[in-house]
Amino acid sequence: MAATKRDYYEVLGVARGAGPDEIKKAYRQAALKYHPDRNKTDSEAESKFKEAAEAYEILSDPDKRDRYDRFGHAGLQGAAGHDFSRMDVGDIFSIFSDIFSEGFFGFGSSGFGQARGVDLQSEVEIDLGEVASGCERTLEFRRNDLCETCGGTGASGNSSRQACRTCGGYGQVEQSGGLGEFFGRVITVCPNCRGKGYSLRDPCRSCKGAGRGVRKCTIEVKIPAGIHEGQAVRIRGEGEPSADGSRRGDLHCMVRIKPHPFLERHNNDLVCKVPIAFTQAALGAQVEVPTLSGKAGLRIPEGTQYGQVFKLAGLGLPNLRSGRVGDELVQVVIEIPRKLDARQEEMLRQFAETENESVLPESKGFFAKMMEYLSGMSKEK
Repeated sequence: MAATKRDYYEVLGVARGAGPDEIKKAYRQAALKYHPDRNKTDSEAESKFKEAAEAYEILSDPDKRDRYDRFGHAGLQGAAGHDFSRMDVGDIFSIFSDIFSEGFFGFGSSGFGQARGVDLQSEVEIDLGEVASGCERTLEFRRNDLCETCGGTGASGNSSRQACRTCGGYGQVEQSGGLGEFFGRVITVCPNCRGKGYSLRDPCRSCKGAGRGVRKCTIEVKIPAGIHEGQAVRIRGEGEPSADGSRRGDLHCMVRIKPHPFLERHNNDLVCKVPIAFTQAALGAQVEVPTLSGKAGLRIPEGTQYGQVFKLAGLGLPNLRSGRVGDELVQVVIEIPRKLDARQEEMLRQFAETENESVLPESKGFFAKMMEYLSGMSKEK
């Protein structure tokens, strides 16, 4: 039997009416208290660390928090979220990088709190034909990148850096005190050098010592066959660099698919609605239908009914994972002429006079049943 989850407010030690800042502060405190690096002899510390992360994810989201307040844990079933129990500490730091980016824990050198660079997002539009075969696109975008002149050092020429006098080159300062009930060391980013650990004697003229600048980038992106609307292709390492330039984020290329004039996508199948005349439906015909590769012939058998579907095998789209190709489904729509000339009307009237149960069994059966029903109602009265 699965273990019962604790109340999220209890996990973070806050009241149900706690505000966002109070919840964030409580989570930072809990994360510091139960961080595995500070509790190497406590086997339960990591599970408590992950439990606090789960509680914060729910209580920091207004919609999820409202559902939790109203229905408890049951109200969160089906809601999107992370399975923190299966994640390592580094992944959790990455998810909440906005909270830990200040070096609050002082674990930057160990890699736990070292946030990678910012992810970027772009967008491309392709058509159904390119979905079928896959394609390439040239992306042009701008990103805040390392300065081309100084390589990200911020220094001009051969000028050297000098260690920050406030932090001694560490980029962090230690303060004594406590947070709530937890007392101990608190390590924060140096207010003087803002975590760099150094100052520049002669700043780079191009970036004015920032070490960064906006750069125009051009890359080729391969769009795989079978991709769906709204899915993204991730290009690793094409995002912005991290604070120390060692870890880049990724570029996510979102795919939009242009509507086709005749074909509509349903998973890996394509659906096409083709109008035919009622005479073609009754007598049978050979018609041409549009496909992604041009026209294809389709035999309409005699007696075809409105909405009947015919399959053109293998003319759909490939599955993104397996590569298996779907079909094209052709649905016929029978058009009734709005106007008839005298000869056409006369011929239809002659045909109508010949109608019997063998011609329209469904129609005759329906009207016969209806007359029998109405006759029964009149007898009851």
